[in-house]
Amino acid sequence: MRSFTFHPGPRLSAGADKSTDIAEFLPEGPCLFVTDEQLIKLGLAEPALEALEVSGRHPTVFDKVEADPSRATLEAAIEAGRAAGAVSVVGFGGGSPMDVAKLAGYLLGSGDVLDEVWGVDIAKGRRLPLVLVPTTAGTGSEATPISVITCEGGVKLAVNARPLTADWAVLDPQLTVGLPRGVTAATGIDAIVHAVEAYTSARLKNPLSDALAREALRLLTGNLMTACEEPRNIAAREAMLLGAHLAGLAFSNAPVAGVHALAYPLGGLHHLPHGVTNALMLRHVLQHNSEAAREHYARERKHLDELATIEHGVAMARRAWLEPDRVINTWPTARFLNWVRSRPRDAAAPRSGRRRS
Repeated sequence: MRSFTFHPGPRLSAGADKSTDIAEFLPEGPCLFVTDEQLIKLGLAEPALEALEVSGRHPTVFDKVEADPSRATLEAAIEAGRAAGAVSVVGFGGGSPMDVAKLAGYLLGSGDVLDEVWGVDIAKGRRLPLVLVPTTAGTGSEATPISVITCEGGVKLAVNARPLTADWAVLDPQLTVGLPRGVTAATGIDAIVHAVEAYTSARLKNPLSDALAREALRLLTGNLMTACEEPRNIAAREAMLLGAHLAGLAFSNAPVAGVHALAYPLGGLHHLPHGVTNALMLRHVLQHNSEAAREHYARERKHLDELATIEHGVAMARRAWLEPDRVINTWPTARFLNWVRSRPRDAAAPRSGRRRS
């Protein structure tokens, strides 16, 4: 057996209404509850907040997290936690609230300076106790030790270090039944991309990450359409949440690659949700990698043959967020796709720019 290292991620609690049990996983005392305004308005966080209040873990709600959270938002969350004397942190929402919660909890607990911990395995301190509760089945952020923050000039910086791994992740399918079909499709494609890229990764893949990625792919491709068409189907929602979580564990050990590398600048150019940009890039990178990853694709042919399911999800994601083909045919995106199709594997990515008149 070749040598490898595997990091198992947080402890897991899964099942309907499990989000009301989060107080059991936290120490007594004030809690910083990081979420977004929409989830508060929808009342989705209310049962969890009530359970915390009744338990004596009085929550201070920070609900100003936006998509692609900024450094200013992170710093405001830290200040809110410091003012409340928080002894624990809960991240409740999609990837953005969870990313803010992870890094806020780390900086509150460690006292480190943010600009000194950007990067991989630089943060070594001790964070506050942390529970993460995803409300979408896509990002897998609850499983990873990564926090991505948008800094000055729109530059995205990340802290990727094991101390950011949560103590507990709580998967409650009831929190996802109200997701619109387009959001379900886009976040589901995001999770599928995590599984595919972890399984075919050229770096750090290992037998455990492979097993998690393959099971994630089975769960996600087998339930994405049902979750989109039958949003109140709890069994499908459970499978999507678990699949997204397993994919998160897989890619936190075997890194993502080409799809994400192209999706990030596409999202920056067109201000699109990450799941949508992954959806737009998935097929093209699969085709580009087909020769090098032939054996991996062959092993997973049963699931990859369900590409009709994936393509249907892509179509729904597109319809939900943009006019058909408006983005995929714009010039900067076409340059990226042409580069993927035609350039040597060691070629540099093209620089973005404006069309010349």
